[in-house]
Amino acid sequence: MAYFLIFISAIFVNNIVLSQFLGICPFLGVSKKIDTALGMGAAVTFVLTVATIVTYLLQILLVKWGIEFLQTIVFILVIAALVQMIEIILKKVSPALYQALGVFLPLITTNCCILGVAIIVADPEQLAGKLPGEALAANLLTGTLFAFATAIGFALALVLFAGIREQLALAKVPKGMQGTPIALLTAGLLAMAFMGFSGVV
Repeated sequence: MAYFLIFISAIFVNNIVLSQFLGICPFLGVSKKIDTALGMGAAVTFVLTVATIVTYLLQILLVKWGIEFLQTIVFILVIAALVQMIEIILKKVSPALYQALGVFLPLITTNCCILGVAIIVADPEQLAGKLPGEALAANLLTGTLFAFATAIGFALALVLFAGIREQLALAKVPKGMQGTPIALLTAGLLAMAFMGFSGVV
């Protein structure tokens, strides 16, 4: 039940985009079509989960060696290297999947959502503050579950927003509100809708 609460909390209550405002650039930039939103969401889910595991283990070494001040630089390098490795592996193993996600993979390197979640999970105090309930310990398992659920929440918000934007493209929007203004207004309304889940967990 406690692990289920992590999923509900990370996906709906503390959605990384709509309540913590991380990953806004891809949220606005890759949300014009549902297909591209699904591709980006799947790629972010995979990279975020794997990057969190690697950076969590690296943080232990950084603290052990007394060089934790290099955390941000090391995490950025790890995420960039991981994205490059995934790109190379997908190109060799599954060219069809590489063609589907190839456009989105380079964008993941600059997604602050991934770096933000990696930093949250690497710090036991921050992670404990994000976990619902007192019974859960902040460790690698709960951190990985939190990262996976956060990525699912990012993908859900992205797909919902893309669906709304596809409908807005067919609607008669006033000239001064077309494009980015109506997208920002819609994102604000979507964030307010997600605030309704705040009392659930």
